[in-house]
Amino acid sequence: MKLTDNMQGALLMSASMAGFALNDASLKFVGADLGIFQSIFLRGIFAVFLIGSFAYFSGAFKSLPPRPDLGRIGLRSLAEIGATLAFLTALYHMPLANITAILQALPLTIALAAAVFFGEPMGRRRMMAIAAGFVGVLIIIRPGAESFNGFALLGLVAVAFVTVRDLSARRLSPNVSSLFVAFIAAFAIMTTGGIGVLVTQDWTRPSLFELGILAMAGCFLFVGYYCSVATMRIGEVAVVSPFRYSIMLWAMMLGWLIFGDIPDGWTIIGMMIIVGSGIFTMWRERQLRRAAQRAKSSAAQSETPIINQDKPLNRLGIH
Repeated sequence: MKLTDNMQGALLMSASMAGFALNDASLKFVGADLGIFQSIFLRGIFAVFLIGSFAYFSGAFKSLPPRPDLGRIGLRSLAEIGATLAFLTALYHMPLANITAILQALPLTIALAAAVFFGEPMGRRRMMAIAAGFVGVLIIIRPGAESFNGFALLGLVAVAFVTVRDLSARRLSPNVSSLFVAFIAAFAIMTTGGIGVLVTQDWTRPSLFELGILAMAGCFLFVGYYCSVATMRIGEVAVVSPFRYSIMLWAMMLGWLIFGDIPDGWTIIGMMIIVGSGIFTMWRERQLRRAAQRAKSSAAQSETPIINQDKPLNRLGIH
């Protein structure tokens, strides 16, 4: 069975989320000892080598993309840097499942941004679903509550940056290599980590075990980068984006197995609200797409001329 664009996009999104979750868990595991800048710098060395090798042998470096695409790649890379710094800072101070749950507002923010900037349809029901999703985010964060963690706000900053990142990738020309885009992003993050280490002068000699963990993180990041770029260029935003929720399963499992973190009741309720909003958004988009296809088919049939052989063609309005 041939997979549709949306089915391919859904599979790529799920693979991307698995890669990012495993990468996040790896960085959180070694980050307490090495720090954020050294961690992303060392991981970046492995990621740049891996992604660069694949890009070179696939011919991604043979020609530069057009100038408009270079601008979009630059914007995407800057957004990637902002998202990485905001998210990892929050990750080091919060349970993995909690900060990951906050990022599940992404399908909602992307759908909203796609409607505002790209003119994609956004009806009243989908707007209500997006509003409900943001209520779920507030339940997870619980501002003003005794358990409120101020680092959760950095999670919202990361959401904004990733929204810009993914929508920038969607505007790239079809002939721009996803590997080239992923390589630029990985190189930008590695460079940011290196500059951060030089500025802070905070260097800890890593053990072989920590280097091994960071090497695996680089591999996981490669999967996340490549699939996240490819999926936003294949499927429809509103249909593909909800599959980001698969990352919560990975985050809860890894958080429990590695760090012994279990989400509390309010966090789980917030997750369920966000997931419900995303599922409704996906279902509603599918219904609208089918209705549009039926309307287009009906219009095409109604415009088909019926030729009467007993009358001249010019009297039938045929030119």
